[in-house]
Amino acid sequence: MATWNSRGLRGSSLEEFVNRTNEKYLENGLALIQKIPTPITPIQIDKANRQITLAYFEQKSTVDYIGAVQGIPVCFDAKECHTDTFPLANIHDHQIAFMENFEKQGGIAFFLIAYTKREEYYYLTFELLKKFWKRKEEGGRKSFRFEELLPDFFLNASGVFIPYLEGLSKDLSARR
Repeated sequence: MATWNSRGLRGSSLEEFVNRTNEKYLENGLALIQKIPTPITPIQIDKANRQITLAYFEQKSTVDYIGAVQGIPVCFDAKECHTDTFPLANIHDHQIAFMENFEKQGGIAFFLIAYTKREEYYYLTFELLKKFWKRKEEGGRKSFRFEELLPDFFLNASGVFIPYLEGLSKDLSARR
């Protein structure tokens, strides 16, 4: 069982950027996307500061975000990568299963990846992820490289705004 404080604040800036982007999309009537909180069981609480200092995850989480974009159901997970190689161990079987089922119901699933050293954001289609996942399951690489990504799905981020709807638009066009 993983502890809540074992991973520190990894991904918190990406999460903040995505949350701000979601607020902007909502303000402009483009999308309604909500962060899905991961249920935890507090173990230790600093009573003086009223903060949880140690907790356990109650269950496996599925995705970070879920909602609708102009009538299209979407779900996605946001991940940070500090090198040019993304380990597929950062994605779990239950997340793949959830996303597959989500897409079977007519939704769109994807990953938003922040390459922190490069200061670049990437919209990873579920279709491309499945190719990498299949390669791993067949005994191949357990990661994918920056160079393997499709150039059209890099996002032109501006400040704290990550325009992932641009990637979604391209994803939808490719599916037609």
